[in-house]
Amino acid sequence: MSEAADWNAKTIAEFRANEGRVGGVFEGAPLVLVHHRGRKSGQEHVTPTMYLPHDTAPDIVYVFATKGGAPTNPDWYRNLAAAGEGTIERGTATYQVTVRDLSGAERDRIYAEQARRYPGFAEYARQTAGIRVIPVLELRRA
Repeated sequence: MSEAADWNAKTIAEFRANEGRVGGVFEGAPLVLVHHRGRKSGQEHVTPTMYLPHDTAPDIVYVFATKGGAPTNPDWYRNLAAAGEGTIERGTATYQVTVRDLSGAERDRIYAEQARRYPGFAEYARQTAGIRVIPVLELRRA
């Protein structure tokens, strides 16, 4: 198992054991487990990621394909965007979601709010400036 896969596995186990709460770098942060199918393999994957809740719609969350500021988009983003649907675990609830890839001013506004709340996201944007725009996905309960 790779170091990243091992880290994800530990985070997933902690999330499930503690009703959606984890410690370490995610302590106190809103976290979801995103279930997605590989575009080529068809294999199901689960990826922990931070989210931003919608201001007024409790069935909408936003996730950010930062990949820690890497120059390429993460596989989970490509899988979800291609499928247009997935499943998330949020707290103790597990449910299907539809996926919408945001763009323009809407994407920029939501990313800016996440960066305001969690300054590491501003750093990811700085690291990827001129290389890629970090995607923002809207996940809406299906």
